[in-house]
Formats: sequence, C-alpha cells, structure tokens
Amino acid sequence: MRKVEVVAYSEDWKKKFDEEAILLQHIFGMEIQIIHHIGSTSVERLSSKPIIDMMPIVRDIRKIDAYNSAMIAIGYEPKGENGLPGRRYFQKGGDNRTHHVHMYELGNPEIERHLVFRDFLRVHSIIARKYGDLKEALAEQFPYDIDAYINGKDKLAKEIEKQALHWYKSIPKVSL
Repeated sequence: MRKVEVVAYSEDWKKKFDEEAILLQHIFGMEIQIIHHIGSTSVERLSSKPIIDMMPIVRDIRKIDAYNSAMIAIGYEPKGENGLPGRRYFQKGGDNRTHHVHMYELGNPEIERHLVFRDFLRVHSIIARKYGDLKEALAEQFPYDIDAYINGKDKLAKEIEKQALHWYKSIPKVSL
C-alpha cells in the first residue's frame, strides 16, 4: 500500500527534474519542443509529495505511444491518456513513485492551465503556504488513503486555479 507523504520543499527537486529531462530529451529527440517542471515540486518553499511532475510539450501526441518501450527501459509505466484526452501519461517508481510525465501536444489548453497554476503559486507565497499546509494536514490525516488526500485538497486547488486564471488574464501581454 502506497503511503501519502508530504514533505518540505527540497532544493534537490530541481536537480532531479533536470536529470530526468535529459533522459526524456534523449529518448524523444526532436519530438519534444520543451519540458516544463510543473506541480508542487516546481514551487520553491511549497510542501509536496516528493514526486517530480514533468510536462514535455511535443509536436505530435499520436507519435508518443511508439516510444513506450524506451520509456519502460528507463523505469516508466506507460498509462496512455489516463483519463485525460490528448495527454500521454507515464509513472516512474511503482508504489514509491519518483516522477510523473504528462505529455501534451503543442496548443493543448491543459498546458496553459498547468503553467498558470504553477506560476501563480510561485508569485503568491501566502496562498502557496496555505496550499502546502493543507496538503501536510491531509497527508497526516489520511496516510494510506490517496483518494481522501486528493479529494481533501480538490476544493482549494480549484479555487487557486480560478484565481490563477483571473490573475493571468489581468497581466498585460506584450506583442512582438
């Protein structure tokens, strides 16, 4: 049974992201446009489950399944869309997960949603702390119930996402 563990932010998470990004770039080559570090491990000072969330943006999502064997060879379990159309999802580490890879094709609206949420928390440290405190409390309350943990943080996560999208839309955009 997988334990829900939330820990204080670690400087090591950026290094783990960078190391894994090199492996993914080696496997997928020119299919990958860019790889973003997303999720709580990408926000300094935010408590998180110590799982690195990565979001490679690819040219053609339909080509990604052809790389499943290469991903398995470096420890990933391919999960297909895993409930989100237009995504390819991979997990590494089994019950002791270390990485999640969420791949989207350039132009997918989920990309903006993930990046805006991350960037909002990076800028709004008080809200990030509130979110981290809730996650710590839920992990303590539900150490072996990942569904209860996820459900417990869902309302606040949706509120933050709504605030983040409003914040993002209010930022003046520069056109070149």
